[in-house]
Amino acid sequence: MRHTRPLVFWLATTLLLSALPSPAATLADVTMPDRIDAGGNTLVLNGLGLRNKFIVKVYVGGLYLAAKESAPAKILTAESPRRMAFHFLYSVKKQQMCDAFSEGLEANTPNANAEVKKNFSTLCTYLEDIPKGNTMNVTFVPGQGIQVEVNGKVKGTLFGKPTADAILATWIGPKPPTEDLKNGVLGGK
Repeated sequence: MRHTRPLVFWLATTLLLSALPSPAATLADVTMPDRIDAGGNTLVLNGLGLRNKFIVKVYVGGLYLAAKESAPAKILTAESPRRMAFHFLYSVKKQQMCDAFSEGLEANTPNANAEVKKNFSTLCTYLEDIPKGNTMNVTFVPGQGIQVEVNGKVKGTLFGKPTADAILATWIGPKPPTEDLKNGVLGGK
């Protein structure tokens, strides 16, 4: 009987700790969870990347997918949920975000159709100034659309997989903001 109590304590502690969510990755002092829920789907953290502009650390981006994948073409063609999550390390103005999305669309989806271009204009209306320490999520769930959340508030929903692909291509397409960011979210170092 003497050894029962330590064994019970050890089992209870082990079960409790295994039930707690564990952080998957930390970059630039930003930790993102290893799993999230997106529209009733469990997504796993594919990787983290840092967006630098000159010497400024702008944000840490995390790409969440249904299953880990490092090939941009496979990610973009998959009909599965995904999220780009951002934690800002530097305050960014709304217009800077709008300009970045426009540049990303032009650089990575130069033949975007009129609907995609219209959706990017609508996306810009959802944005707002993002202070240092705040977040933005862009989540695509097939059949539900692309939900844009800024500073903890849902700002709106866009529709169409071509739009979802064009948005994600701004970070993992052939001309990302930086190769380090792209490599990081694709699971590289």
